[in-house]
Amino acid sequence: MPASENGTRPTALRVAAAGDVHIRDSNRDEIAAAFRALEGDVDLILVAGDLTTHGEPAQAELFAEVCRPLAVPVVVVLGNHDCHADRVAEVRAALEDAGVTVLEREWTVLELRGTEVGIVGLKGFVGGFAGSNLPDFGERQLREVYATTTADVEALAEGLRAISMCPCRIVLLHYSPTVETLEGEPEGIWAFLGSDRLAAPILEHAPDLVLHGHAHAGKFEGRVGESPVYNVSVPVIGKDFWVFELSTQRRPTTPIH
Repeated sequence: MPASENGTRPTALRVAAAGDVHIRDSNRDEIAAAFRALEGDVDLILVAGDLTTHGEPAQAELFAEVCRPLAVPVVVVLGNHDCHADRVAEVRAALEDAGVTVLEREWTVLELRGTEVGIVGLKGFVGGFAGSNLPDFGERQLREVYATTTADVEALAEGLRAISMCPCRIVLLHYSPTVETLEGEPEGIWAFLGSDRLAAPILEHAPDLVLHGHAHAGKFEGRVGESPVYNVSVPVIGKDFWVFELSTQRRPTTPIH
């Protein structure tokens, strides 16, 4: 790794990421073992939504039990499965009680090995991509969907402005901001897997790393402008976690394994 302009070597942070864990009684022990294996090897764990299978608070408690003994910080966003039971407040409370940072249209700054890491997190939402975008027109229900994505875009832009001075900047989503990581999914459902409206703040602020899940049959790697985008859904990465090396020297983000 080359030295920076001031003669010091840039810090390389190891970030483990996954999405679509879908914890339940039958896989709780496997997931706990996967999290334990990261201790001492990574500086940060990120989970890109769908922590639970059906959004039941009891499943959130299972995830909380996995994370409670960990020394490494865990930051998550919720996914559509986590919202299914309409008990999001209880799910979030269970996770936060275990020390998990839950971001929904929010941002946080962590100091990891002397380096500030800014993370903007939100579930994101649907809306489609060029050629199949949902318009802000028609029935009230459709305009409400459009308005939800608008609120996500505004929160993402606000968060990226807030962390703009951090040496390392990460966007954590559940839904995708680009079709590049949806390839492999039937094109007819892309509008339900994300929205390119989420890409606008990413293009403007060029974060160092963008992560999402949700698209189980999608592609691992894509880009939005200068920013690398990775679909870290467990079925896509084919393992429990993918580890990235994030350097404070702009912009080398390296997917390790």
